[in-house]
Amino acid sequence: MNLQSPEKTVYQDNAIDRAFIWLFAQKMSKAVGQKTPLPGYDGFVDLSQRIMRGRNAPEQQALVTVVLRSLVPSAVLWLIRNLFSPTRLVCELNAWFATRLFTWLVGPCEVRDAEITLPDGSTKLQRSNVHIEKCRYLEQSECVGMCINMCKLPTQAFFTQDFGIPVTLTPNFEDYSCDMVFGQIPPDLDSEEASHHPCLKACDTASSGPEACPKVRA
Repeated sequence: MNLQSPEKTVYQDNAIDRAFIWLFAQKMSKAVGQKTPLPGYDGFVDLSQRIMRGRNAPEQQALVTVVLRSLVPSAVLWLIRNLFSPTRLVCELNAWFATRLFTWLVGPCEVRDAEITLPDGSTKLQRSNVHIEKCRYLEQSECVGMCINMCKLPTQAFFTQDFGIPVTLTPNFEDYSCDMVFGQIPPDLDSEEASHHPCLKACDTASSGPEACPKVRA
C-alpha cells in the first residue's frame, strides 16, 4: 500500500553546502555525460534520475561508485585502507565526521550508540551510528529504487571496499529517517526489509498493491 509523503522540509543552503552540491553535481554530470538545467540540490537530484534512466540497478550502482571514487584521490584511499583498520575509534571518528560533512546531502543527523554484530555472531556497543532525522535525498526523490541503488548500496560498497571501513545504511521509508552504522558489515540486500518495500506515493511506478518497488532490481 502506498504511503503518504511526509511534509516537505525547506532547506537554506549556506555557501559551503552550495559548494559541495556543485562539486558532486559536476562529477555526476561528467560521469553521465549530461548536464542539468536545474540549479542547486534540484539539479543534483535531477542528475541522479538521469543516471537511472536506461541503466539497470548494477549499472546505476557502478556509475555512482565511479563518482564517489573521483572525489577522493586513489593514493588517499590506499593509505586509509592499508593504515587504518575498522577499530571502534576509527568507526566512531568516521561517524563524527559524517555528521559534519554530509548534512548538505542528507539533512540534520546525530551520532548515536550502535550494537555491532561481528562475523562470529557476537556483538559490541560503540558510538558509530549516524542517525539521519529525515533524509533530504530520499525526501526530494521519493523513490525507493533511487535510495537503494544511488545511495545505500554504492555508499556501502565504497566505504567497505575502497576505505576498508564497513558501513550499513538502513533507510526507513515510513518517516524517511536512516541509520548509517560504521563498523557494521552490510548484509545481503535480499535479507533487508528495504529490498521488499513498495513504491512511495510520488513514484511514477507506484501501484496500489504491496509489491516491491520494481526499480530496486530493474
